[in-house]
Amino acid sequence: MSTDQLSATFAALADPTRRAILARLTLGETTVSELAKPFKMSGPAVSKHLKVLERAGLISRGREAQRRPCRIAPDALKDVDAWLESYRALWDERLDRLEVYLREVQAKQKKGKRHGRHDR
Repeated sequence: MSTDQLSATFAALADPTRRAILARLTLGETTVSELAKPFKMSGPAVSKHLKVLERAGLISRGREAQRRPCRIAPDALKDVDAWLESYRALWDERLDRLEVYLREVQAKQKKGKRHGRHDR
């Protein structure tokens, strides 16, 4: 995924309304008017959000007669997940090292208590 596409994806995901729209689309495709119902905004305002999501590759819109159903495009989220994976691995490694350190500290504290020393 290119950096520009990744930036567009994160920009699209930064808005809570767009995240809510994506969450609704995980249930299946639907129309703009159906997507607009839970929000206190006009159809054109929802359409603007959909355009941002579409440019980011997060949704696709079809055309069936007068209907323009929207559906989620999960491959774009796979690209974000792949980008995040390197950071996930970094934090897993750091947390594993922290766990080892904490076990060492706890073992020293237990050993000190058995020998009559109390660290404070």
